[in-house]
Amino acid sequence: MNKTGFSPADILIPREADMTRWSVVACDQYTSEPEYWERVAREVGDAPSTLDMILPEVYLDEKEAGARIPRINAAMRRYLDEGLFRTLPESYVYLQRTLAPGKVRQGLVGKLDLEEYEYGAGSQSLVRPTEGTVESRLPPRIRVREDAPLESPHIMVLIDDPGRTVIEPLRARTGSLPRLYDFELMEGGGRICGWRVTGPEAARVDEAFGALAEKLGDYSARFPGKRPLLIAVGDGNHSLATAKACWERLKKTLPEEQRETHPARYALVELVNVHDEALEFEPIHRILFGVDPDQVLRELQGYYDTGEDAVGGQSFEYVCGSRRGRLYVANPSSQLAAGTLQNFIDWYLGRFGGKVDYIHGEQVVEHLCKSPGTIGFLLPVMKKSQLFPTVLLDGALPRKTFSMGHAHEKRYYLECRAIR
Repeated sequence: MNKTGFSPADILIPREADMTRWSVVACDQYTSEPEYWERVAREVGDAPSTLDMILPEVYLDEKEAGARIPRINAAMRRYLDEGLFRTLPESYVYLQRTLAPGKVRQGLVGKLDLEEYEYGAGSQSLVRPTEGTVESRLPPRIRVREDAPLESPHIMVLIDDPGRTVIEPLRARTGSLPRLYDFELMEGGGRICGWRVTGPEAARVDEAFGALAEKLGDYSARFPGKRPLLIAVGDGNHSLATAKACWERLKKTLPEEQRETHPARYALVELVNVHDEALEFEPIHRILFGVDPDQVLRELQGYYDTGEDAVGGQSFEYVCGSRRGRLYVANPSSQLAAGTLQNFIDWYLGRFGGKVDYIHGEQVVEHLCKSPGTIGFLLPVMKKSQLFPTVLLDGALPRKTFSMGHAHEKRYYLECRAIR
């Protein structure tokens, strides 16, 4: 763990429960669809569920959020007092998430050392975010976690393991590993199956991960002056930042010897290889509202050395009414087209006004851009091989650069860990 910041944990899972009703999707999904969460609540009913332990963000700004937080902590304590959980000491959980026919994502649940993670701008820690952290989004999450006896993660972190040495070898060993669960996730989430990894098998994982960490010296040669990056936060950065903020507050009250082993120093996460074939990056497009499209294009072509002929390595399309074209940028300001475009958008809105929205799906952009006063920009898919080098060179990516799959493909809450 000293090499990687990732290690086995004392993981809690229900002894007996309807696992389909126990496991619900990440709280930061379906944030504009309260009807989704209402359906989930109806399906869960009175059954034990992680729904009782989370604050869906659809309710984040409502007055009732203040009332929900005490109920969340009370539910956690009740589940502990009732003996709902069994403990898997010093374990990983290897999981396979079937998202669609032929599409199985592999992951490894363990604990992350928050001392190896920094989320501030310009972070150079071993574990760092891929996107900027909006600190105004942390206080409600902090209020949930600061008195919580348990955590359950929707955090997914990524490693750059092209040789598939850390997680993938476990697939061939599932016949000899204890199976922990195998069930259908609710609301079209697919199927999930998990196995306990401990003892010699966990040691093999640690050895392989340590060997991967030792290769980080290659980054120093390729990117002079940049500190190595071993783990990149893919989903759930604000939840991980919340855990970090709570730990920083708590550790100031602890003697030095307790800081080394206190459970709040760690956060439970799912580790995924960025090269997993089932992990797909999807672009998030931009639309500007309340603008003069012709002026936007003129300003863009003045802001950058830009034209409709191939003059550079970066390009993106624009959509405006029935017009559509592709712009090439000869002097990009970022390693990614999303960053280059976002820098212009921020400048333009600051100077001329208007509004930006971030859109999944090309057809949605085309439909919305039929309205006057709008112009859309369609961004290319970011190659997965670009992620780690770009974060090393540019720092955290521009907001809404990419999405790791659709909402129903995000991590569901399942495993827990005591943090008090």
